[in-house]
Amino acid sequence: MKEARPREKPYKLADKDGLYLLVQPNGRKLWRWNYRYLNKYKTVAFGIWPDVELDEARHLLAKA
Repeated sequence: MKEARPREKPYKLADKDGLYLLVQPNGRKLWRWNYRYLNKYKTVAFGIWPDVELDEARHLLAKA
């Protein structure tokens, strides 16, 4: 995750099962999960990297 550098626009680094790291232009990195419920897309935030590491984000995804 250290290698993810900010760009002009936000971008996603996909992990698995809809989990991804959103890298914002200001350098902030956020764990997010997209899913669909009743034909509507929803997003759940799991925290900010490095406060929430990859293993913990995956664990939170499994609980959700």
